[in-house]
Amino acid sequence: SLRHRQLVRMASKQKLLDKYPLQPGANDLSLVHHPVTSDFLPTPKTSSDWAKFKLSDEQIQFYHDNGYLTKIPVLTEAQVDKLKDDLATISNPDTNPHPAQGLFYEFWSNESGDPTNVLLHALGHWRVTPHFHDILWHPAVLVAASQLMDNKPVRFWHDQLFCKPPHYGGCVSWHQDYSYWTRTVPMAHLTVHIALDDQMVENGCLHYIPGSHKWTSKPLPIVDQHFGDMDAFPKILTPEQRDQFRPAPMLLKKGEAAFHHPLTVHGSFANKSEFPRR
Repeated sequence: SLRHRQLVRMASKQKLLDKYPLQPGANDLSLVHHPVTSDFLPTPKTSSDWAKFKLSDEQIQFYHDNGYLTKIPVLTEAQVDKLKDDLATISNPDTNPHPAQGLFYEFWSNESGDPTNVLLHALGHWRVTPHFHDILWHPAVLVAASQLMDNKPVRFWHDQLFCKPPHYGGCVSWHQDYSYWTRTVPMAHLTVHIALDDQMVENGCLHYIPGSHKWTSKPLPIVDQHFGDMDAFPKILTPEQRDQFRPAPMLLKKGEAAFHHPLTVHGSFANKSEFPRR
């Protein structure tokens, strides 16, 4: 149940603090409500500067029709490299923990538990490293998100990190994000997925089910707590929904983003290629 998952998260957070006590110099960046770096983000100053980040009317309509919008340029190669550098400092807590490793809400070096299907899954990296913190203020994210939510102000809900290593990277099973968020009402959310690697079918790119955000007004049940079973979700669909269950791969270049509706069904298959998918 959702309540069970909330309790698991609370226990997981406490266990992380117990396992990784904060080290001298560790700072909780969630307490800093502005960017902490000086050279990472673009800094638009005029209305014409901000307008460069706006989506077209056609892109906005595509999002509302299909439940997603993809291939939106967000990060430069230099920005991606800085995020990858941050990622390297938090990816191996058992051998080289970050001084603030205990601040993660959840950290699974391999959520599947299967060494042949490895999925690093974490929540809370914005509290730990400066560039993951500052990306929250990226104008390419803020402007597009506001437009897709009918020009409403944008407020950060939570971050999430999925990493699949080459050859034995795991899957992220089919789900709807709002299934995990029903304690926040009304439903006025979206998700921004940003690629740190080129994401292809071969290395387990994101897949959407076009139009699935229109299936119901409420989210479908959670059927797989740890994202490992790609066959579980289709079993709860109606015959009509199963007929419409046609996964569309989202081929992203590193630095590009995909935005999706909170009820859009999505998932990603395993990475058996020679390339990482982060």
